[in-house]
Amino acid sequence: MKTFEELGIAAPLLKAIAELGYEQPMPVQEEVIPYLLGEDIDLIALAQTGTGKTAAFGLPLLQKLNPEGGMPQALVLCPTRELCLQIADDLNSYSKYMNDVHVLPVYGGTPIDAQIRALRRGVQVVVATPGRLLDLMGRNAVSLSEVHTVVLDEADEMLNMGFAEALEEILAGIPSERHLLLFSATMPREISKIAASYMKQPKEIVIGNRNEGNANIKHLYYMVSARHKYLALKRIADFYPNIYGIVFCRTRKETQEIADQLIQDGYNADSLHGDLSQAQRDYVMQKFRVRNLQLLVATDVAARGLDVNDLTHVIHFGLPDDVESYTHRSGRTARAGKTGLSIAICHVKEKGKIKNIERSLQNKIERARIPSGAEICEKQLFNLADRIERVDIENMSAIDSVLSEVNKKLEWIEKDELIRRMMALEFNRMLDYYQRAEEVEEVSDRKKEGDISDRKGRKRSSGETEEGMSRLYINFGKMDQMFPNRLIELINRCVPGRVNIGRIDLMPRFSFFDVDQFEAQNVVDMLNRYEVDGRRIQVEFADAKKDYSGGKKGGNGDFGAKRRKGYDRPREDTPSSRKNRGEKAKRDNGHFYDKFDSKQRKRRR
Repeated sequence: MKTFEELGIAAPLLKAIAELGYEQPMPVQEEVIPYLLGEDIDLIALAQTGTGKTAAFGLPLLQKLNPEGGMPQALVLCPTRELCLQIADDLNSYSKYMNDVHVLPVYGGTPIDAQIRALRRGVQVVVATPGRLLDLMGRNAVSLSEVHTVVLDEADEMLNMGFAEALEEILAGIPSERHLLLFSATMPREISKIAASYMKQPKEIVIGNRNEGNANIKHLYYMVSARHKYLALKRIADFYPNIYGIVFCRTRKETQEIADQLIQDGYNADSLHGDLSQAQRDYVMQKFRVRNLQLLVATDVAARGLDVNDLTHVIHFGLPDDVESYTHRSGRTARAGKTGLSIAICHVKEKGKIKNIERSLQNKIERARIPSGAEICEKQLFNLADRIERVDIENMSAIDSVLSEVNKKLEWIEKDELIRRMMALEFNRMLDYYQRAEEVEEVSDRKKEGDISDRKGRKRSSGETEEGMSRLYINFGKMDQMFPNRLIELINRCVPGRVNIGRIDLMPRFSFFDVDQFEAQNVVDMLNRYEVDGRRIQVEFADAKKDYSGGKKGGNGDFGAKRRKGYDRPREDTPSSRKNRGEKAKRDNGHFYDKFDSKQRKRRR
């Protein structure tokens, strides 16, 4: 392995990174730095988050700057405020001994005037989120005419967040002779399109295999019933006493509810989601970074670009819909060569997702058994013994004056009895809880005969469902523009509290969905009180013997868009048609919910 000096890094940068503890280059740095210090080229680097990508592009970028120029010479684009600040901090640390080099982060959620003043004073490197940079460009507050290097960091994340058009607009405003460096954990189709459109014969460097997960992450999953998911989460948190991790949830509502439950049960936890203000997000993140929180409960969007070192666990409170999101979630742990655990708490219906993830990661996800109360208490007791063994007593002279009195008071207790009493004092609450705790119901992940639709054409009956769940019918389907995300949002809006939603099957004129059997009657009662565009929502328990297809017609009230003539014709696939469809989808989503909230939300008499 080469040293940073052998890679060609200049003395001022070597001095700065040595103070930061950089001893040997990581694989992505060893591969990328020589190319970027050589001829100016376009480059694609695929490597997992936490593998040292910032130094891989940052050190050569800083070394090639002209400190005398006051205009931006390099632009780094990243998806979130948190990552923007992290990259800017790293680049400032690297350039500590480079006189007259200025790095400026620009991002939303903070006054733009201060950023404009800093740009006028002169900067060489701008680290920006796409939205705020476009705002500055629109105000003519930043000139990109002298930019010679553009870095897209976490490019796949930016595309997932809908920044494709913003990136195209920004790249169009930069001189054509610039060089584009694209860093990403995965290589989705959209990134390939950007490479084809804006890069000239790019050099591609892959650390590991394409779309491969970090080899230092161990992947586990637990298969439990819907109503026991939170109990499983508690047992996992208790089984790992030194856990420092992120719990990923699918919706903002679920995120807040899980965080509230953890706080109520005595865990150091808090939530991070899109309903929080920027000040609230910053406050939560600061608590998490300094380890005042052990568990951060977050949505995928809120946690994108999150850069926190030494995370031990990532917990998926339900798997995401796509493999790339799972890869990004898991990549928050095992950074900088360390190890970590990625744990999924799943339903039977998510077994197919497990298989897809395994194929993508080229790695087995091991099924684990929920730890028993006795195993958890044993783990906690050993952890306490370990803490006692490692405690520093050399600098505790303040207690020496009272130790003799304490020894006199406790001298009648034998050593073994003293240890037993100390452990009981620390763990009485936990021991009492697990003596009375409900056992978590684990379910088999094997398919029952005819249980779930498969590629051979077998379909699950409308009345069949997984254990612990009830199957419901609703009189809206695909022809009403009903989709899983809209059904979930509808249930969240109409039904108080958190509802565990399972499998969703969409038909042309109606749909079936699973909910926790203990919540099913309440879901039926609440949804049946509402109507959309004058059409009543009808929900009932699904009957396996009933033919739901007969006489069920699409309604005159739909979920966002009326059926048009030519509905089944193939659609054009041009940039303009894709843009129009995206704008229409946004209007459609708002159309239904605006009507539902302001006009058509009626309780049945």
